[in-house]
Amino acid sequence: MIKLFKDGEALARDAAELIAEQARLTVESCGRFSLLLAGGETPRRCYQLLAQEPLLDSVPWHAVHFFWGDERCVGTDDPRSNALMAQNELLQQLPVQPEQIHPIRCGQSPQQAADAYQAELVKYFAGNPPRFDLALLGLGDDGHTASLLPGSAALAESGRWSAVTRRPEEDFSRVTLTAPIINQAALILFLVAGSGKAPVLGDILNGATIPHPYPAQLICPTSGELLWFVDQDAAAMLIERALFSAV
Repeated sequence: MIKLFKDGEALARDAAELIAEQARLTVESCGRFSLLLAGGETPRRCYQLLAQEPLLDSVPWHAVHFFWGDERCVGTDDPRSNALMAQNELLQQLPVQPEQIHPIRCGQSPQQAADAYQAELVKYFAGNPPRFDLALLGLGDDGHTASLLPGSAALAESGRWSAVTRRPEEDFSRVTLTAPIINQAALILFLVAGSGKAPVLGDILNGATIPHPYPAQLICPTSGELLWFVDQDAAAMLIERALFSAV
């Protein structure tokens, strides 16, 4: 389903409310809630809202576990770090314990970090393929999501849960979860805001696959639900906008 919002603020607010609601319902029924976090500016505002009233006191944070869809292999105090952003905007405001936070630790080599994160997931999910209760994803203007980058070998990965990727022009590698693992999530929520995302979002949701599918088009839940939260600027090139749920 695609839900259209008037601006990024309305989008972030509705996303935060949805996360809070899903956390409450899942903890009530299953005892704990696993949340896969994303980097980027649109998730940032969502995290800020979750860390404020009225949502702050509405979530059973003691039963929420936090994971990441990807991480840049930079220093832990580097502003490009997804973990640092989530720590600053969300986690340090929450009543959670260190064992509830499961970052991708890139202090080792990128491949060692990927291996260690897969081991972390094996431990939490008791050896079963991870099934996150909710996975947050962003969208890059090149069609990437998490750190599933165009042209990366990770796009064809079917066996590993995590992989190493890198842009030729960057001085750091990345660790990302692979598409088959993200697709196991019970609910996948894309957050897409801003006019800069309009061309690629139009291609993706209008079904363009030439010359190759965008990485984000690999995201198709195996048995869960897929939601797109999109603001009006990002939706500028979408077809049949009248079919969308508007807020």
